[in-house]
Amino acid sequence: MQDKQAALVTGANRGIGYELVKQLASMGFKVILTSRDPKKGSEAAQRLADSGLDVSFVVMDVTDQESITQAAMTINETVGRLDVLINNAGVYLDGNAKLLTMDPEILERTMSTNFFGVYHVMRSFIPLMEKRGYGRIINVSSEYGAMSAMSSEGAGAYKISKLAMNALTRLAAAEVRGDIKIFAVDPGWVSSDMGGPSAPRTPKRAAELILRLATMGSEGPRGGFFRDGKPIDW
Repeated sequence: MQDKQAALVTGANRGIGYELVKQLASMGFKVILTSRDPKKGSEAAQRLADSGLDVSFVVMDVTDQESITQAAMTINETVGRLDVLINNAGVYLDGNAKLLTMDPEILERTMSTNFFGVYHVMRSFIPLMEKRGYGRIINVSSEYGAMSAMSSEGAGAYKISKLAMNALTRLAAAEVRGDIKIFAVDPGWVSSDMGGPSAPRTPKRAAELILRLATMGSEGPRGGFFRDGKPIDW
């Protein structure tokens, strides 16, 4: 057990996730960087630790329930608390495929990471928050997860996965007790491996908007879908 607030970020060896770890650690959090790739994850965490930040690495594949369970047990034993959880890990596998003609495996793999991964991570880590009656959970979503985005074709697997994740966010936020808040956040079009080099928003700016909610006080909403720091009706 330690008094320093602890945060965990999934899929954090690069892009928005890496920037979130960096900023959280710079704010004084003890941060656990997770990745399914042991080599890339440990190297990313070591770079930040070498710069004087309190960052450690735990391997976690969000598509593997045993991996999630093991990570939760490790963090419970070594840290003993979790104040902030950011579900950042995600995939976009659609390409130009149409939903009804794509290989069904694309939809299944997308849901496995973007929806069921978030579900299993929350189920495994919320008990750590409930021990202290406090927590902030941010699920990184997309404007493609808004109901209005379902009216046009393209990116069907990705859209459905984010729509389902947004619904999960609202349901979970209604169920948790204590000062635990759960939000879905659209970080915008971000320059990253997923967003591409022409995207207008930097990972740093996206992380700043996410962290406003991750560090919100007890006042304000318990859940919802946010874009540019403001709640939107999806």
